[in-house]
Amino acid sequence: MRVDVVIAVHTPTRPVGRAVASILDGNTGPDPAHPHTAVTVVCHNIAASQIAPGVAEHHRDRVRFLEHHDGIRSAAGPFNEGMRRARGEFVSIMGSDDTLQPGAIDAWLALADRTHAETVISRLVIGEGHRPVPTPPTRPWLRGLADPVADRLAYRSAPLGLVSNQGRERLGIELVEGLLVGDDVPYVTRLWAETRVACQRRGPAYVIGEDATDRVTLDPRPIAAELAFVHHLLDQGWFADYPAPLRTAVVVKAIRIHLFGAVFYRSDPGYWTGTERHDLQAVADRLIRAAPDATQVLSRADRDLLDGILAPSVPADDLVARAQARRRHGRPATVLTRDLRHLLHREAPPRLMAASLLTR
Repeated sequence: MRVDVVIAVHTPTRPVGRAVASILDGNTGPDPAHPHTAVTVVCHNIAASQIAPGVAEHHRDRVRFLEHHDGIRSAAGPFNEGMRRARGEFVSIMGSDDTLQPGAIDAWLALADRTHAETVISRLVIGEGHRPVPTPPTRPWLRGLADPVADRLAYRSAPLGLVSNQGRERLGIELVEGLLVGDDVPYVTRLWAETRVACQRRGPAYVIGEDATDRVTLDPRPIAAELAFVHHLLDQGWFADYPAPLRTAVVVKAIRIHLFGAVFYRSDPGYWTGTERHDLQAVADRLIRAAPDATQVLSRADRDLLDGILAPSVPADDLVARAQARRRHGRPATVLTRDLRHLLHREAPPRLMAASLLTR
């Protein structure tokens, strides 16, 4: 057996049976008598007896049910428990409302075998319409192992695909427990930087479900909790030891996606109290100190928003307007850098946008 797929589920209302069926009916290898894939369902803060009936009866004897009780509303704990007890060469984690297209695991294993990869980043699509997720925006000609900087691996935060158990144990890495969001960012940062990584660019994909209405990451929360994982990441000695180009790549992504996203998705100016503005500024300050060159590749609209974050005296409605303006793609302000000498950097808007389009 080569792959153990770990599914974490916290309520019987989640379609875990559909997730299991997508694995056992279409992703167990060419020889049904000797499947290369097993399934572990980790029941989080709930009895296995409440979850098992949601799995079809003819699948249940091929599923290992574990229980993990930690009282924490985060999937990091149950996923870690499942990975610690994983069997086989690789482990793969999966959301209970997600599915795999038929042959996805075969494609990942073939890619791992061809490239000798320890980690395979899966192709992602969303929902029944199979809308592609253009991350990471790799080099279009990539055929072998990926480079964490040249292939912009930081833009993929979710460790979906395959992870070598040997590689994971060599690094001693797990999802960060105790964080409400972003528990996977330090984990994947080390995977992308310190293991042999291959990216699946075509073929059967991991399908992100759209059923769930109670995803933890959709809940509004204070900035101190929302971005606590950034402080955790920057506190790590291994991150400080990374070469400057790698730190810059990770920080640019964190600024664009996490820091700016925190403002964009809090569009009510009334949210932005003095405390929230101070906490937002503190995260921005730390990111810039960790990789001072990161600001050079940002668009002019990005820099305007960053300036507003760094100056809490900027009115909240102005801050929100700047966050919205940077999302109006195609305008000169969202394409050009302040210093045009950095316009053709791989992380600057023109090359990043082109790579994202090609990934689609």
